[in-house]
Amino acid sequence: MAELRIGISGAGVGGLCAAIALRQSGHHVRVFECAGAFDRVGADVNLTPNAVKALDSLGVGKILRKIAARPEFRISRDGISGEETSRLPMSRAAEDKYGAPQLTVHRADLLQVLEQQLPEEIIHYGNAVASVDAEAQSASIRLANGADEPFELVIGADGIHSAVRTSLWGDDAPTFTGIVSYRAVVPREKIKNHADIDSFTKWWGEVSEKQIVTFPLTEGREIFVFATTRQEGWTEEGWTLDGDIDELRVHYANFHPDARALLDACDSITRSALHIRQPLNHWAKGHATVLGDAAHPMMPFMAQGAAMAIEDAVVLARSLENVNNKHVVAALARYESARKPRTAEVQRNSLANDWLKKAGNADWVYSYDARSAELN
Repeated sequence: MAELRIGISGAGVGGLCAAIALRQSGHHVRVFECAGAFDRVGADVNLTPNAVKALDSLGVGKILRKIAARPEFRISRDGISGEETSRLPMSRAAEDKYGAPQLTVHRADLLQVLEQQLPEEIIHYGNAVASVDAEAQSASIRLANGADEPFELVIGADGIHSAVRTSLWGDDAPTFTGIVSYRAVVPREKIKNHADIDSFTKWWGEVSEKQIVTFPLTEGREIFVFATTRQEGWTEEGWTLDGDIDELRVHYANFHPDARALLDACDSITRSALHIRQPLNHWAKGHATVLGDAAHPMMPFMAQGAAMAIEDAVVLARSLENVNNKHVVAALARYESARKPRTAEVQRNSLANDWLKKAGNADWVYSYDARSAELN
């Protein structure tokens, strides 16, 4: 079995999944993370069947099934009238049809499960990657503290502000969409009588940038609430900034009472500005590549950002199976060829924000299996 020394920038969902998958393929991996430790920040991760199948291959599917919630349906409703416009059976029906259920889980819980699959010495917290030097036969990471770490392959899993992406392709500032997102986690008992509380429900507004999405977390004990509005002139990207819940409620004063009740149940809320970047023409240069948001940042409207990163990790590891240093470039080309068409299609649909607004086909998203997807 060929063994490569691989450095990964970022210990988020994509970076940890890549580390697990690459170790399964026999490679030596080190992960560098700017945060000093994981905190319970953020909120949801929506693991649709395509993501759960990939996580099954990493050996964490059974654990996640025990701690996550399983939405019964994926429902669309008109935000003004409350009329149901589509309903897709999930839970057992999704497992029967797609080979895995939909799971919804707190991001911190998912990260903890992934972290536990790796030896403690693999992840280097408090070590931010400043830049990457990609060569024809090797790559190296320069840390913020000035230290240089040599590898045979470097992977950027460091999000929309990726230092690896910038090193490879130059700086490209993100474009503010004019849309601000809000997130909250509410105890179930505060809205326990709400219809379809155990489903993934999207309330569509009169314009595409206006919506409320809810679904259960932590075995159904908590409910995640996500909303977006148009808000010009504010561009901060931090996703744990405090939001004004009263101001948000005003934006939704014309929504159906059942939808407004979801916001009424929120005591506090965080906010972030949503940005997009132009798709990369190439993901790899020499012996370095990117995955997840570093490669294809997307709007959250299909809830596929984490799923695409997880799929990337599994397909990248498959592309590198039994690959030695001489064949890394060809393996990265194989990975990129397999992933770019799918992620580009999800990006386009996420930006359009009309997927499953009415009855439609979810098979092209949920049926995908990173474990067996064709590699050229």
